[in-house]
Amino acid sequence: MAVGAWANSKRGMPALGWWLIAVGTFRSAFTSSCLFGAASLCSLTMSGTHMADVHGRTVGVWTLLSSTLCFLCAFNLRSKPLYVATFLSFLYAIAYLAMECLLYHTIRFANLIPFIFVAGISMVWMLLQWNSDGGYEHGPREATKQP
Repeated sequence: MAVGAWANSKRGMPALGWWLIAVGTFRSAFTSSCLFGAASLCSLTMSGTHMADVHGRTVGVWTLLSSTLCFLCAFNLRSKPLYVATFLSFLYAIAYLAMECLLYHTIRFANLIPFIFVAGISMVWMLLQWNSDGGYEHGPREATKQP
């Protein structure tokens, strides 16, 4: 039997699940850039100063964790704790990047726009779907007694 909220749905995976897979893929690309690329997307994003190798690897691992949350949530949209953790990963990413931009001046605002756009859409969509049925369940079914 397949695992995940979409397994029992006749319509397949909900659009939010596909969106989270796309975002997780984007985050995975950013992760590999931070961990393995010398002239990487990661260092271009953090262009205000020279990025130390350890900082790039830390951002890479943190982004890998948030990417994993996106993939897990995409296949388990009815898991409230996983849903909240994924939502919070977007919130934390925006807060972290805003601090880097406004307080430490290590990121230019123009470099934040794609991240804010993706995280903003994701957060709004997740909030809208929070109490919506959307063709999938958000919690375990209650057992019913057979007569």
